[in-house]
Amino acid sequence: MDARDTDLQKELDATLHARRELGEDYESALVDSFLEKVDQRIDGAVERRVRRQLAEQQMQTARDSRSPGGTDSWGERFGFGIVSLVLAVPLSAIGGSLAQLPGLLAAWAGIVGVNVVQAARANPGLFGGRRQSSRNSDWED
Repeated sequence: MDARDTDLQKELDATLHARRELGEDYESALVDSFLEKVDQRIDGAVERRVRRQLAEQQMQTARDSRSPGGTDSWGERFGFGIVSLVLAVPLSAIGGSLAQLPGLLAAWAGIVGVNVVQAARANPGLFGGRRQSSRNSDWED
């Protein structure tokens, strides 16, 4: 039993004692007064719970917005792929016309490199990123 329960128990005892002293004439007023106090306690508890849940949701939203991978959506990845393919056409033409095959290969190496970096940023473990080991170094026992 915590302090709020003991306070409510004291209120109930006082209400019952007052009812015995005052008689049945004041019974409904005493019960209404006690129920009002119970209602206030319930409202306070619900308000605290709602505030806590709202704060937790705001914290989670703030954490999600700060995470680097949290903002990538399928549409953004698809759009990046489309833009890189659209830009590949003029880059290929420029590279091929200025330096023939080596220029074309350099243009496509750049296009592939940009897409690999974007894919690695969106999916950190995609290209065999660093694995977490159970030990921090080989020197520890």
